[in-house]
Amino acid sequence: VQLQASGGGLVQPGGSLRLSCTGSGRTFSEFAVGWFRQAPGKEREFVAGIASNGGRTFNVNAEKGRFTISRDNAKSTVYLQMDKLGSEDTAVYYCASRTVGWPSQRQEEYDYWGQGTQVTVSS
Repeated sequence: VQLQASGGGLVQPGGSLRLSCTGSGRTFSEFAVGWFRQAPGKEREFVAGIASNGGRTFNVNAEKGRFTISRDNAKSTVYLQMDKLGSEDTAVYYCASRTVGWPSQRQEEYDYWGQGTQVTVSS
């Protein structure tokens, strides 16, 4: 499975972005997907995860109500909708998949990683 993350960019505080993670391979729809981010000088952290069938999602507490994860298996794509962005959201965002159907907050439990997409929140 190869993952391609896209949709990052420069956005003003309070703005929105939608990240996409597109996977190759017939089994993408069988895998859970997670989004992680790494800010400069910080460790990579979990942001959100979604089950293979989209039936189970969860976000870190800080992002509840601002970030929404969803997927379209017909397009082999997982989305991360980010609203009300602040400077603290500036980071490289990575998507990852694991060869089971339910997501995890632990990055070591993911098997495949995309290359990352930069999100910069600044006025």
